[in-house]
Amino acid sequence: MAETAVARETLFALRETIARLEGKPAPALAAAAHEAMAAEEGKLKTGLKQRPPLQTGVTVLDAALEGGIPRDAMTEIRSLSLRDAGAATGFALALASRLGEGEKNVSAGHETVLWIGDTVASMEAGLPYAIGLRDFGLEPQGFLHAAPRKLDEALWLAEAALSSAVFVVVILEVRGNPARFGLTESRRLSLRAKAAGRPLFLLRQGGEEEASSALFRLSVEPAPAGARFLPDGSMLGGSIGNPSFRLTLEKSRNPAPLSLVLEWDAHDRQFSSIHDRQRPAPIERKSANSRPHLPPAADRQDRAQAMGSVLAFGRSS
Repeated sequence: MAETAVARETLFALRETIARLEGKPAPALAAAAHEAMAAEEGKLKTGLKQRPPLQTGVTVLDAALEGGIPRDAMTEIRSLSLRDAGAATGFALALASRLGEGEKNVSAGHETVLWIGDTVASMEAGLPYAIGLRDFGLEPQGFLHAAPRKLDEALWLAEAALSSAVFVVVILEVRGNPARFGLTESRRLSLRAKAAGRPLFLLRQGGEEEASSALFRLSVEPAPAGARFLPDGSMLGGSIGNPSFRLTLEKSRNPAPLSLVLEWDAHDRQFSSIHDRQRPAPIERKSANSRPHLPPAADRQDRAQAMGSVLAFGRSS
């Protein structure tokens, strides 16, 4: 073990020297290498066993995710714009609810969710609300929210939370594609999650696709909610049912693209696949005394004027 550690330190020193000669950021390279060594040594010391992934309950999605959401890696959840932040947030909370339910069945004491929120994204999408958390199957007393002022503080807090291994999941919310959160920082968080054996959800609000160390990346958009069911099994027209999400698997080992609509049942903590054709048509609401909003123009011509001959005149200069 000692010889292996010495060989690794020698290799890191050589890489750092090469990086200086090539003008690359040597501290970032060395930090990533040290993180890799720490992750491997942590695995050997603690003898951490790889836990099975979290199944979503949707067969086609779990197959594309190689069994489900990994419990010891980083998964990126991306919204296309800030106006879709509610959908991405709701999907992340639904996954956290299923993780918490699984931890209750396995071992007590690991039911706390840590949400590291972005200040600018919170101005647009709002803050977590106790009643809303219960609607997604989470208990407010097991939910911690942190609002660091700077991105560096948020990254430090995420690494410390993952290292402690006391949270069922750590959700890191960022807005857009900040320059100070690149591939090196993403790699550090991924290694921390791997070493601690805890999942990390990178919630990117209104961001573009970019290279990261996330094992999977899901794009989330809002989908129309279905109507509620009546006791006789019929649909109550005009009502609002369970929240729905349109998912697109953007990054995975499966080259085939996957896009589907999921519905979340907070009572049973289950996802179900919904086809658009199964949804009832929306009820068209018309006023009893319908009329045009604005009267027609008084001086409008009844038909378009015929086009005349087009002549090409010579230029005067």
